[in-house]
Amino acid sequence: MGTGKYLSVFSPATAEQRKASFEDYWEFTQQHGGELFEDDRDLAKKRGRLKYFQDNSVTLRQPLADPDAFYRNYVAMRDDPKSLDRKTLMLTCIYKFARHEWVGIKSAWDAVPDMAHSYSLEDKISRVHLAEEFCHVRLFDEMLRTCGLDRVEWVPLGPIKEKIYQQFPKLPGFLMDTPAFVTELMGVTFYSHLYDVFDEVLVDEPEVHDRLKEILDEITIDEVAHVGQRRNFIGPLGMKISKALVKPFYTMFFNDIPEVAELFDVKQMIEDGLAFDFNGLPDHLIERSWIPFYCKASV
Repeated sequence: MGTGKYLSVFSPATAEQRKASFEDYWEFTQQHGGELFEDDRDLAKKRGRLKYFQDNSVTLRQPLADPDAFYRNYVAMRDDPKSLDRKTLMLTCIYKFARHEWVGIKSAWDAVPDMAHSYSLEDKISRVHLAEEFCHVRLFDEMLRTCGLDRVEWVPLGPIKEKIYQQFPKLPGFLMDTPAFVTELMGVTFYSHLYDVFDEVLVDEPEVHDRLKEILDEITIDEVAHVGQRRNFIGPLGMKISKALVKPFYTMFFNDIPEVAELFDVKQMIEDGLAFDFNGLPDHLIERSWIPFYCKASV
């Protein structure tokens, strides 16, 4: 783990620094994801990584005791969450978190220019970013399949929430950039805490424990880079607003997923979001991800 190498993600950055950082991020992402397959909303290297997991699958030593409990509760919680075993809670929680991401990126994909009509660097970055997010949903699906859940359907949210997600990408940047940054930060926070849940819940399933961490690494590496990328859009006033949004956004989002209160310490996740500075991330993730140079203490 690194200590003191990086500064707070809320650290100030000039417009010139942020412009240079966008260019640096674009260079990173071209190497990181490989060729964009726009019709498939996919990236070459991400596709290859998913194929590796599929071709070298692992399974639970002891299958879920009651798969029907997952299928009954994964879209909407119908049972008392306290009545479910923690493996099932963890898996329904993963689905619900990923489902929000899936709904959001579907709407954004249709709202932003395709690569042929992306004339600014920011638009090109956004297109690849969204393709990475679609790859994440496929990886989340692979997590569930690893646990024997092969009948999962990715279904829309309710009409009001769907409408909100559809309108969000159409907002002007000064309204969209700060909440978009906070949601990326929330993703990294959630994934960091999910590693600990894997350690607790899968202690008797070492192969699946390691595989789910391996898959989550692929997602987290991208999401850490996305935090920095979304940070680039935001000036000084926006960063103050972003920090003020952390607590209400985390609270509102996680309250919508009943499993979170059973599995996680939401108060600690909020504190971690407010204090986020990249230093708590494992070195093997940092080495494969990207951080804005103005968040590096050596600069």
